[in-house]
Amino acid sequence: MIEAKGISKYYTVKKRKNFFRSEKQVVCAVKDLNISIKEGEIVGLLGLNGAGKTTTIKMLSTLLNPTEGQITIDGFDAVKEAMKVKKHINMIAGGERMLYWRLTGSENLRYFGKLYQLSGLELEKRIAYLLDQVGLKEAKDIPVELYSKGMKQRLQIARGLINDPKYLFLDEPTLGLDAPVAKQLRGLVKNLAKQEDKGILLTSHYLEEVEELCDRIYIIEKGSIILDGTPEKIISSVVKSYHLRMETSSLSANVQNKLKQALVDCSIQFNWLTESTVILVDAPYDPTSFLINICMNESVPILKLELKRPRLEDAILTLAKEKSA
Repeated sequence: MIEAKGISKYYTVKKRKNFFRSEKQVVCAVKDLNISIKEGEIVGLLGLNGAGKTTTIKMLSTLLNPTEGQITIDGFDAVKEAMKVKKHINMIAGGERMLYWRLTGSENLRYFGKLYQLSGLELEKRIAYLLDQVGLKEAKDIPVELYSKGMKQRLQIARGLINDPKYLFLDEPTLGLDAPVAKQLRGLVKNLAKQEDKGILLTSHYLEEVEELCDRIYIIEKGSIILDGTPEKIISSVVKSYHLRMETSSLSANVQNKLKQALVDCSIQFNWLTESTVILVDAPYDPTSFLINICMNESVPILKLELKRPRLEDAILTLAKEKSA
């Protein structure tokens, strides 16, 4: 398990005061963060550019030492026992970084494997297994510069798994990829967590991706956590707006009154068609069960039902509006 308790990161920068003088200024990038990641779960880290996401990942992956607080990974201190920690972690970045383009796919994995003291038959078996897992078995001897974006990103995932880490840090893993390739990579990420029991920290600007993949989410702003929980918990705590459209057979005045009484705290509208009635409901909660129960009790056939639920994107936009107000 990864546990970060009260971690902060401060930088000292020089700020020019005038043409001849400058003064030192302390900048806080991350302040008093508490984060945990268990094996087998995918945790999202969301925030605007400059919120502190990259600094946080660098501290968790031992690339930066926190100014304050402590990070432990399976009981090892990330600062005092960094070499032991590095055996259990790896990072996968989006885009085309962290690969050597003039080397082939298998040569890249061989190079990175040797950095983790892997060698001989053990390394060759690991390379063959990973290339097969990410669908690059047939392209293993092709220089990476000839790979497509999707192939490069799949090789990135193989590179990040070369040391068989317990924990992975994924920084925008589907950045710039076509929808079919991005979907394939999301499937790989799910399998890593749910089938191989790896703990994953994910950052992404694609909120649908985060909502689909993550078991829990941390939202940070100016280096501090402002909200955390499951996607469902975050959405329900921020956005209280459900839109339902239901078409039934013609409704009697009695049934209409019962619907209004059951949904007294909602906006409800009836539109009459030739042989049916369309019910439009705006509610602070999911009103579906109330409407279905009343229609069933009154023997009213339901012809069509459409519910628009709030999404993670709605919650993030609402938070942004509240902060800018």
